[in-house]
Amino acid sequence: MVRSKFKSYDELPLFLNAKTVAEILGISVAGAYELLHQEDFPVLRIGSRLVVPKEKFLSWIESQTGGNTI
Repeated sequence: MVRSKFKSYDELPLFLNAKTVAEILGISVAGAYELLHQEDFPVLRIGSRLVVPKEKFLSWIESQTGGNTI
């Protein structure tokens, strides 16, 4: 399991890449890439790069869990 270096919402960068998503969720980078390619995941494509806006990521977590985030 990957340990997150982030202790609070405020420490998260504005845009999250696959490695950061993996750290936050405690999953592998490969698992994060699988999420980033799911149709309902809030990904932003910038050229060939995939990033996730922090606010959209937290909203996605809330919608998946039905509760509060970090």
